[in-house]
Amino acid sequence: MKSSRLVSILLLLQTRGRMTAAQLAGELEVSVRTVYRDIEALGAAGVPLYGDAGHAGGYRLLDGYRTRLTGLTAGEAEALFLAGVPGPAADLGLGPFLAAAQLKVRAALPAELRGHADRISGRFHLDAPGWYAGPDDTPHLPAVADAVWNSRVLDIRYRRWREPTDVRRSLEPYGLVLKAGRWYVVAGPGPRTFRVDQILELTVTDREFIPPDTFDLAAYWAAYQRDFHDRLHRDEAVVRLAPGARLPGPAGEAVRANGRPEADGWIRATVPVESVDHAHAEFLRLGTDIEVLAPAELRERIARTATELADRYGDSRALGGG
Repeated sequence: MKSSRLVSILLLLQTRGRMTAAQLAGELEVSVRTVYRDIEALGAAGVPLYGDAGHAGGYRLLDGYRTRLTGLTAGEAEALFLAGVPGPAADLGLGPFLAAAQLKVRAALPAELRGHADRISGRFHLDAPGWYAGPDDTPHLPAVADAVWNSRVLDIRYRRWREPTDVRRSLEPYGLVLKAGRWYVVAGPGPRTFRVDQILELTVTDREFIPPDTFDLAAYWAAYQRDFHDRLHRDEAVVRLAPGARLPGPAGEAVRANGRPEADGWIRATVPVESVDHAHAEFLRLGTDIEVLAPAELRERIARTATELADRYGDSRALGGG
């Protein structure tokens, strides 16, 4: 662990310049005392670094010093190549750059680790979109990515689901997210989320913007997903499930968290549902392994469907029986 931490300190100082012991300790999740010992070990090993005292002080490497680190483990080499997903990189117009970067890294690896990295492409293939969703048409994605990178305001014409469907917006694009094969741009003011494939027209302006210092794309997206699911599953249903029956998604989570076993082995639970229409289709998939107790509208609708199915399949004329 210590050797890995020493390499991490060297990389941090090489990429970020001057850093204090407290900053290094925060990055490495160790004590400041441990950082002091590690700095001493690096100096004893001949690494040309020095420390400055005072408010603006810290540790830094001698100007011009660069190290060629070849201490990648097999797992690190594999993870490095697995992280470079060719599909999204190509969508962003970065496909050739990803290929060139991987080629350079591969050439710098020792022969044994090169073999580990090569096996990644032969044994793992990442395909993000779902089976029943075709690829989105996102001709404006490279331009959106360029605006994100260069902090340029976008003027767009956007198609949304509610009236008026086509609207014009000026966006400050903070970041891009790829979710289940679909690209989203998170933009201010707000921020708000827009589907890139619903951008009909786009102009990258000369107007610059400064993203808020407090904005964290990963944190925003996690909160956005939680809010989306809360809004999506705003209704509830009371159900009984046969032993071994499973509901997917939030409904299944509710069963596992709050389900109460009954005397006959069935599980009774209150589960979130998106709507009566959606729950009707989802619950019918379980056939006789589920009983809906409430709401009455959903129970009656499933009962009508069951009656219609019984009538249809109970008609012997459909089988040529006269």
